[in-house]
Amino acid sequence: MKVMLVDDHPLFLEGIKNLLETHGIEVVGTAGNGSQAVGRARALKPDVILMDIEMPGSGGLDAIRPIKKEMPEVKIVMLTSFDDDENLFEAVKRGASGYLLKNLNAGELIALLHTLEQGEAPLSPGLAARLLTEFACQAAEKEPESSANREAAAGREEPADKLTAR
Repeated sequence: MKVMLVDDHPLFLEGIKNLLETHGIEVVGTAGNGSQAVGRARALKPDVILMDIEMPGSGGLDAIRPIKKEMPEVKIVMLTSFDDDENLFEAVKRGASGYLLKNLNAGELIALLHTLEQGEAPLSPGLAARLLTEFACQAAEKEPESSANREAAAGREEPADKLTAR
């Protein structure tokens, strides 16, 4: 697995790079913000991008769509301290393959990254339940509207005998 790291804190980048390499994960490069990430991803062709959300200039959320548009096979995993629903849902909507919090320990991070190789979406504990709850709420909001539209359409249809009389 070839990984690119995107974060605006050099010490964090160096630490996570050393951690990943110690566990046999190749780090092909780094970037300091979202716009740099897009250019570096083009050049480095990583399999996975671990990216922070908030960085100076252009954040990680801004980089997801351009990277996924050009390189849909690249898996983008947000690695952030933001534990709020808004960022989580927005990252997933834009195409992130996972969302991990920086409060993970090293073993958890490595294990969750390896789930990507098995086609799973790495999520910090508790986040999957929040995503499912949000999805269920959105589906429930749309359902009555869909039923009402079907009923309205059914009421507008003319009986078959009137159609043949024309």
